[in-house]
Amino acid sequence: MSTKGNWSPPSVSGRLVTLGLVASWYSSNIGVLLLNKYLLSNYGFKYPIFLTMCHMTACSLLSYVAIAWLRVVPMQTVRSRLQFVKIAALSLVFCGSVVSGNVSLRYLPVSFNQAVGATTPFFTAVFAYIITVKREAWVTYATLIPVVAGVVIASGGEPSFQLFGFIMCISATAARALKSVLQGILLSSEGEKLNSMNLLLHMAPIAVVFLLPATLVMEKNVVSITLALAREDMKIIYYLLFNSALSYFVNLTNFLVTKHTSALTLQVLGNAKGAVAVVVSILIFKNPVTVTGMLGYAVTVIGVILYGEAKKRNK
Repeated sequence: MSTKGNWSPPSVSGRLVTLGLVASWYSSNIGVLLLNKYLLSNYGFKYPIFLTMCHMTACSLLSYVAIAWLRVVPMQTVRSRLQFVKIAALSLVFCGSVVSGNVSLRYLPVSFNQAVGATTPFFTAVFAYIITVKREAWVTYATLIPVVAGVVIASGGEPSFQLFGFIMCISATAARALKSVLQGILLSSEGEKLNSMNLLLHMAPIAVVFLLPATLVMEKNVVSITLALAREDMKIIYYLLFNSALSYFVNLTNFLVTKHTSALTLQVLGNAKGAVAVVVSILIFKNPVTVTGMLGYAVTVIGVILYGEAKKRNK
């Protein structure tokens, strides 16, 4: 019997599900980035630590709902005090990364923020070498030259360059890379490995515990100020609630896209996402850009792609 022209509904529906997940991942990633920028810079809500705490609170609650009630993934429990300490250490680095990133958005345009953020592979390679003494092939290290050179070029051509914002953005990028390396070391044994959803479930409440005293000390009266703002403009509450929920869906869609594709596909999509975020942010915020700045970002992205290829070939 001829099978020519047979149509496979499961395959088509599977592709549609994957496309829907990728679209959701893009929307939530770019959406939370742009809304963070709008709140912290354009709207004038100058409380990045409190904003991060809102994000972590939402991640704590929604992670529990997704895992304990909806059973998106099986729940993995913390099995020992040592494992808890390791998760707490990761959570602290995670807090530093997110807070620094949010602080940088107060001072830098999203386009430049994304250019600096694209240097994550450079910091990952540095920390992997320092902490694990893991050496890559020389070709892999060579591909990091355009990654760094691109940011240097972009910095020189950035009309809105601000040193403190740049330092915060570099710190956020370095902390993100450090968390990735530490996660591979601290939770490497079979008994301690957690999938990303369960790791978030355990990290987010610890992050709230870290961020609460930091908020009270460094952003005094932020709750009363937010309530006062809400009396004048109720939209601030809706912005915070929507933004916090969106921060969780970034993690959820990240996990689901990886599950339905692969980590490599996610990396490729991530490179493209940065470029899309840059274009959308320029259209929305109309921040000035220069040919030099765009050239620098392009050089960095090319370096990141080459780095990914070099890593894959030298495995």
